[in-house]
Amino acid sequence: MKNTQQFIATHVINREKSMFLGDIAENERVLRQRIEGKNIMVIGGAGSIGSSFIKAILPFSPASLTVVDINENGLTELTRDLRSSDAWVMPEKYITYPMDFDAPVFRKMFRANKGFDIVANFSAHKHVRSEKDIYSVEALLQNNVLHAKRLLDLLTEFPPEEYFCVSTDKAANPVNIMGASKRVMEDLIFAYSDRFPVKTARFANVAFSNGSLPDGFLHRIEKLQPLSAPTNVKRYFVSPEESGQICMMACMLGENREIYFPKLAEKQMMSFDKIATELLRSLGYEVVECDSDAEAIACAKELKNGSKKYPVHYSVSDTSGEKPAEEFVTDDEKADMSRFESLGVITEKGLPDQNKLENLIERLNRAFSKDDVTKEEIVKILSDYLPEFRHIETGKSLDGKM
Repeated sequence: MKNTQQFIATHVINREKSMFLGDIAENERVLRQRIEGKNIMVIGGAGSIGSSFIKAILPFSPASLTVVDINENGLTELTRDLRSSDAWVMPEKYITYPMDFDAPVFRKMFRANKGFDIVANFSAHKHVRSEKDIYSVEALLQNNVLHAKRLLDLLTEFPPEEYFCVSTDKAANPVNIMGASKRVMEDLIFAYSDRFPVKTARFANVAFSNGSLPDGFLHRIEKLQPLSAPTNVKRYFVSPEESGQICMMACMLGENREIYFPKLAEKQMMSFDKIATELLRSLGYEVVECDSDAEAIACAKELKNGSKKYPVHYSVSDTSGEKPAEEFVTDDEKADMSRFESLGVITEKGLPDQNKLENLIERLNRAFSKDDVTKEEIVKILSDYLPEFRHIETGKSLDGKM
């Protein structure tokens, strides 16, 4: 789709310009002071949010930029994108590494550089579908929690001036393991806040980000395949550009142990079926609602004959870990809503109970050392640590849907 950005502005977020431009302009001097001349490492920088963060910081002239991601093709495309436009001034030292941030070679590279002034970590399992069984659950928790802890241990050797790790709105009163892992991650980074400043951000779905359901709509349309979406799930959305700007402001302007989130009203939430319908209409199709995946697939065959009637299957979500709407702040958290025009800041987050956190890490490591560990055991371990965790288990996964 040629005008995805315009579609997002018009039909998803309903604003032509980033909601954060005013706050960025207001804090431009401070942002430049804290970024200019700094050596920056971005982990997971080839992804949608990581690459947007990179584009947000480049105008403030960092001295060097090191980007780490396991997606080698993604790093290549990032580099081509940055170097094919005059929108960004590239630092003299720019290097990408296709490697795992938990690999021995990463530790060699980090130590050889004697650390970095600013470290931003975007490497994470971010999809609810990542908890389909015990193996996917282990991979999720290894990446979001256990590997993240080893990274924090490494950072203590050369403490950064700023450390940022992305969270999610699903961390507030989590109902899925991905959200719970991010809530644990918040405590985990706060446990290191006496050694270097740590900040994070909970934010909305990034519209049409890689792997998201709306991004999937574009791939389905390109292949003339039917669309599927839940009717009872609403989410907050920000644009890809806005996602990077939130993270930049949280990283550079936030105080130690603060959590940033966008000021979005409940009425601004969008449902996925509405996005699908608006997208098809914008492309000149008539939406035809089908009663099943099979019916939609059968009807889609007419698209190859030039039909402008596009089949969709919209249904009520019945998969594990989904709640009707997300939230940014829990009842027991204090939020400063006056510091910024477009952002709220969760403040006064104390140090987590170190013994309790270490016990959680030990229990997870011990559980994953067994061949017969179950998903239910992991949910119990997480629930013991997070009393607010109310896992929604239906026995169904998104992998069973179109």
